Amino acid sequence: MTAKPDIKTLGSLKATEYKSKNIKDELRDNLRNKIFKKEPVFEGIFGYENTVIPQLEHAILSRHNINLLGLRGQAKTRLARMMTALLDEWIPFVAGSEINDDPFNPISRYAKELIEKEGDNTPVEWLHRDDRFFEKLATPDVTVADLIGDVDPIKAANLKLSYADDRVIHFGMIPRANRCIFVINELPDLQARIQVSLFNILQEGDVQIRGFKVRMPLDIQFVFTANPEDYTNRGSIVTPLKDRIGSQILTHYPENIHVAKEITKYESRLDNRQTETIYIPSLAKDLLEQIGFEARESEYVDSKSGVSARMSITAFENLLSTAERRALLTGEEKTSVRLSDFVGIIPAITGKVELVYEGEQEGAEAVAQMLIDNAIRSLFTVHFPKVEKLEKKGVEGPFQQITDWFLEDDGFLEITDESPDESYAKALNRINPLNDLIEKYQPDTKPEDILFLKEFILWGLAVNKKLNKERFRTGVFFS
Repeated sequence: MTAKPDIKTLGSLKATEYKSKNIKDELRDNLRNKIFKKEPVFEGIFGYENTVIPQLEHAILSRHNINLLGLRGQAKTRLARMMTALLDEWIPFVAGSEINDDPFNPISRYAKELIEKEGDNTPVEWLHRDDRFFEKLATPDVTVADLIGDVDPIKAANLKLSYADDRVIHFGMIPRANRCIFVINELPDLQARIQVSLFNILQEGDVQIRGFKVRMPLDIQFVFTANPEDYTNRGSIVTPLKDRIGSQILTHYPENIHVAKEITKYESRLDNRQTETIYIPSLAKDLLEQIGFEARESEYVDSKSGVSARMSITAFENLLSTAERRALLTGEEKTSVRLSDFVGIIPAITGKVELVYEGEQEGAEAVAQMLIDNAIRSLFTVHFPKVEKLEKKGVEGPFQQITDWFLEDDGFLEITDESPDESYAKALNRINPLNDLIEKYQPDTKPEDILFLKEFILWGLAVNKKLNKERFRTGVFFS
């Protein structure tokens, strides 16, 4: 942050090269400069480079108010917050103004009278761009007074003024956000009569309070967010308001695992001790993201509600915490994520997905386990041959030696949740045919990923009905 300008009066401000501009021009000019200099605008937003971000930039260049339309967990509010980076770092305002009056273009009676009285001695203060972001979650109990303002009877009595005098107004959130970015989240949840109160602010710049029309050309960049399901489920955006919003931009979920991994990596809040002591195989990261893709396609999950990207983020944090807890219990300084650790992410899944009736009948934990199994099934065919239900007689399939191993007298495998790494490795390395399969189909696997891949093969054969897998209280049993 650069230092606040040392200009404290209107006269000193006039002596500088400062020129006031409205917020939409401010955003537009700074965006033009960033694009021209090829500087990043929305850093940390992945997967929107060729879709949402260009459309958002078009809207800003067009000086539009914006509606971001998409399911939950699609970075709508994040994008709105990041628009503050396109504001000038500091702007002057008349000291004491409730609505950040521009010293060169005051709109409140207070500022106008102060400038008329003090002239060039009018005190000026400075507002940083980080303080120019206002946000309101639309809920059914929001009132016109909350957003726009109301008559303050105490002011009227103390000043001995009529209610028609604008000096008795107590300003709401929107006037106080003058010269700022104002975000209304979940716009359809706002009652229709409250949405109607926004018409004039968006179009003509005047407000009506208790029937008194107050001409106040507010300078605000509006950003609205909405969920498509809200249009039919809980409410809707009234047509005249929708017509006054310049650009409606559709957001979306990650289109592939690579983008999803970037989002999870960027957003996860991890302790340094976790990143330094826990190794995460590449396949484990892929599997974690695949669970999200499976959830969005599952017949048990309400697709209209969506599956937030936050599910993968919290699941990743749970996954590392599961491995961390095991290492603490066994006294090991370092460990690696196991596939059996994925049981630890079930609370992150059950808390993030909305189930349809059939899913409720199955139960949240059962659905979460199904999603993990489906993700394993989907990725298994990427790394190994498809598991055939019926194999040709006399022809040995690629997994025959593994299934034969389990048919021997001691052909079972038990992996406990809290077993030390040495015991875990010893148990998996007993199954020699796993080495041959990996050598044949995944010869480039890194040594540190081998154990996870071995366990993945067993889970893959289990979900494809080639092996039995049973979950017991403290671990998993293959036979």
